[in-house]
Amino acid sequence: MEENLKDILSKAEYEIDSALSLDELEKVRVTYLGKKGKITDLKKNISKLPNDEKPMAGKLINETSKKIEKSLSKKIDVLNKEILEAKIKEEKIDVTAHFDKNESGHLALINQTLEELESIFQNMGFDVVEGPEIDTVKNVFDDLNSPADHPARSKSDTFYITDDILLRPHTSSMQIRVMNKGKLPIKMVSAGRVFRNDEVDATHSPMFHQLECLVVDEGVSMANLKATLETFIKEMFGDDIKLRYRPHHFPFTEPSLEVDATCPVCRGEGCKACGNTGWSMELLGGGMVHPKVLEACGIDSEKYTGFAFGLGVDRIAMVKYGIDDIRLLYDNDKRFLEQF
Repeated sequence: MEENLKDILSKAEYEIDSALSLDELEKVRVTYLGKKGKITDLKKNISKLPNDEKPMAGKLINETSKKIEKSLSKKIDVLNKEILEAKIKEEKIDVTAHFDKNESGHLALINQTLEELESIFQNMGFDVVEGPEIDTVKNVFDDLNSPADHPARSKSDTFYITDDILLRPHTSSMQIRVMNKGKLPIKMVSAGRVFRNDEVDATHSPMFHQLECLVVDEGVSMANLKATLETFIKEMFGDDIKLRYRPHHFPFTEPSLEVDATCPVCRGEGCKACGNTGWSMELLGGGMVHPKVLEACGIDSEKYTGFAFGLGVDRIAMVKYGIDDIRLLYDNDKRFLEQF
């Protein structure tokens, strides 16, 4: 019995020492200490021994079992340490190594321009108001004093959903929505997408962005409009920008005007962006709110006056950054987008 146990222990320790993985070590454990292992078999056969040999046999078998367990435990510690060291080595980060840069996204130029515009007007005390892109003919045309035969009402110019519902062709409908709430005075801007049935070219798109400005209060005059425009333009383009006012006609304002600004690219010297004129194309249009528009919203035009203007956000971005084709704003060309 004793010699047999010495032989089993020797073989077990050799196999334990030779094991290269935890799986191999588990097989060794099962071979010697498992339910059908060699040590377990010896324990089962103790009952067949003479009574005087049983105590000694039990003692020797238990000692051998404990030695095998101890050897297994030591080998497990060794293998676990090797596994940990290998994992650390594999996952080690070389801080001096070159890695490809993962670039993060950023706001598109149009959204950057929208945020800048809204921020400028908020700093001037204006409220920012949001409204729907789908609106009624009443808000878009009727209450804005648009004649029944106005070209903008035609289906060749405007996208109609039904006879009374359409995609708004301008943000001026927000004037009506805000004035109809009856809360005076009003000092608001509203920006968003608008839609027109235009052919796509360098300066036109069937979808673009506008910002509407409206002020209604007692004693509002053209001087207030000009002061607001000059403050806004200088904040957007710089203190050296000059404005040029031209008389115009809009059904919802009287008197009406269009505004040009010196080219922010060449500062009035003349360049490709401004066609060598020194002036940008028309930046915005507006004027004093027509009394009929005020009356349509239930506002006393004898007591209150106001001014309103709308500007093309896309146009502002193109003028500020010297972009000559509106399609660049929507083409998702990474080479273009990364410049802003």
